[in-house]
Amino acid sequence: MRMPSVATCRSGGSAVEFAIIAPLLFLVLFSLIGYGIYLGAAHAVQQLAADAARTAVAGLDDTERKKLVQDYVTKSTMDTVLIDKTKLSMQVAADPANPNQFTVSVDYDASNLPIFSLYSYAMPDTHIRRYSTMRIGGI
Repeated sequence: MRMPSVATCRSGGSAVEFAIIAPLLFLVLFSLIGYGIYLGAAHAVQQLAADAARTAVAGLDDTERKKLVQDYVTKSTMDTVLIDKTKLSMQVAADPANPNQFTVSVDYDASNLPIFSLYSYAMPDTHIRRYSTMRIGGI
């Protein structure tokens, strides 16, 4: 009976190749999933900032704009599982360089997103900060 040579034996080669490549494959896959979730949350925060700024344009002064933004956030029906209203903080401030503009800034603590428990390469910051600037009184 002849024994096969180690150099010509191919059984188990695919398993070894998979064991070498699989960690990198899963790392890339989890990173893609994580960044997809993060970008979805960042887009939702940007849309929230833009909608709140559009709502606040009806205010006559900074105090009224702040109240309109707070009312919009508390009464809005955000239909996303990525945003928790309790982790939002919003500021409304006049633009110091241009008195005809104001900015709505949104800071979202995204540390409760499931992406930060994935084993992936590099994850973004746990705070998502977006803003929207509106002109008062049209063009």
